[in-house]
Amino acid sequence: MTNHDEAAAVRPLTLAWVNRHLEVGERVVRTEALHGGITAEMRRLTIGTRDGGTRDLVLRTVVNVGHAEDWLNREAGALTMLTETGVGAPGLVAVDPTAAHCEYPSLLMTHLAGRTVLDDEGLETRVPLLARQLVAIHSLRPAERPPKYVALTTADTVVTPKGADAAAWAAAIDVIRKPAPPYEGRFLHRDFQPGNVLFDVPPSGPAGARITGVVDWAGTSWGPADLDVAHCSANLALLHGPAWGLRFAEAYEEAGGVLAAAASERLYWLVRDGLAFSEEVQVVSQPWREAGRTDLTTRAVEERLDAYVTALMDALG
Repeated sequence: MTNHDEAAAVRPLTLAWVNRHLEVGERVVRTEALHGGITAEMRRLTIGTRDGGTRDLVLRTVVNVGHAEDWLNREAGALTMLTETGVGAPGLVAVDPTAAHCEYPSLLMTHLAGRTVLDDEGLETRVPLLARQLVAIHSLRPAERPPKYVALTTADTVVTPKGADAAAWAAAIDVIRKPAPPYEGRFLHRDFQPGNVLFDVPPSGPAGARITGVVDWAGTSWGPADLDVAHCSANLALLHGPAWGLRFAEAYEEAGGVLAAAASERLYWLVRDGLAFSEEVQVVSQPWREAGRTDLTTRAVEERLDAYVTALMDALG
């Protein structure tokens, strides 16, 4: 077995566990660390098959084990459910949520074709595709509902960026001091954003892009469609500018999605998720820089977040 780099090496107990879930005559011939994940180590495993060919699997290892069992059980349940739908997702191979066999809680799944695309080029094509994909996810009705959503921030934990529009941020914080609006529950991905959506972009250019699948289902929840829309909107705003954050909600409705009827209710969810980024700008922006968006320094992302929160309050507040 060869390792693409030292970080790609699979720990011994985990490797033995992986081997037990391969077909007879198969073996791991290469490992490669995948970048972009925040909560787990990700590795692509190239499997040598009996006929001399290869196939790829993906290994997720959660080394910060506090929520690992919950996350991996949610993901395993979602991947199992999604096999019977038209939503592209990895196939579950095996899961060890309590590290009964591995050094750390782990999940083994099939590898999807495609790649994440975080560039500005082709965004006008990708945003409607993202919106249609999210509408499809929200239309799912699993036999067993996942747990209710958990809010990612509170009014007291928001970190106002240096130099931010103080009045806009104070008004935004006041918005989320209020009780959550009533909502019609939907199946949520809970981290639907460009970093978790794989695209096939043909040589002819981004206009022919198509989605090949959605990954990272560890946060699946039951809650308002607005919350998933708000999360993707905030990511788009930080990656590409505030206007794209506002545009995504429109694209979601154009794709047939249904959001809260009242502007005040929409604002609540958009602001709540946007403000959550204030607590983790460095954590969120680091994978983007590793993926090639070196322009997205921590300061640049803080400035975009300020502009986005201000734009939300101007448009809906």
